[in-house]
Amino acid sequence: DDVRLHGSGNAGFTNFFRNYGGLFSLAVILVDGLKAAAACLIAGGLLRPFGLQTEGAMLGAICVTLGHNFPALLGFRGGKGIVCGFVSAILIDWRVALVIFVVFAAVYFTTHYVSLASILAAFSFGAAFLVLHWRALWICAGAVLLALLALFMHRQNFVRLLRGEETKTDFFRRRDSK
Repeated sequence: DDVRLHGSGNAGFTNFFRNYGGLFSLAVILVDGLKAAAACLIAGGLLRPFGLQTEGAMLGAICVTLGHNFPALLGFRGGKGIVCGFVSAILIDWRVALVIFVVFAAVYFTTHYVSLASILAAFSFGAAFLVLHWRALWICAGAVLLALLALFMHRQNFVRLLRGEETKTDFFRRRDSK
């Protein structure tokens, strides 16, 4: 079954969760996380001998996110890259991952809008890398690119939020108690 035929039409985690439930959604997080980890570790490892491990990991993050958001085998209609970005941040700089986790959690638990939490976490991703790696041009450029890409991917959610039409999601409520 193609998750893109249900709900929001997006292939990402939130739409999958809304349509298939929590247990199966863990597989989505696992696959997205593992592919992001593989991309960052491989690219970082390839550039490590040149003293560019962090830059390589960021390049891996960019590549995996582009592939996730625009997969050729799915007609270039994929997810929005939030899980990929979070796992990439864990591997590139755990401090950035901590910032975006706290932002995401605070916004999600106060509003139950996954999209708003994702939008603000994406902004925090770029901002945290700029603050913590301000001397590393390519790392900052990559982080800003990924943040802008995530914001672009959430453009329809942003419009729905402004109109008051966005759907809330409760990850911790049982599906049968809706």
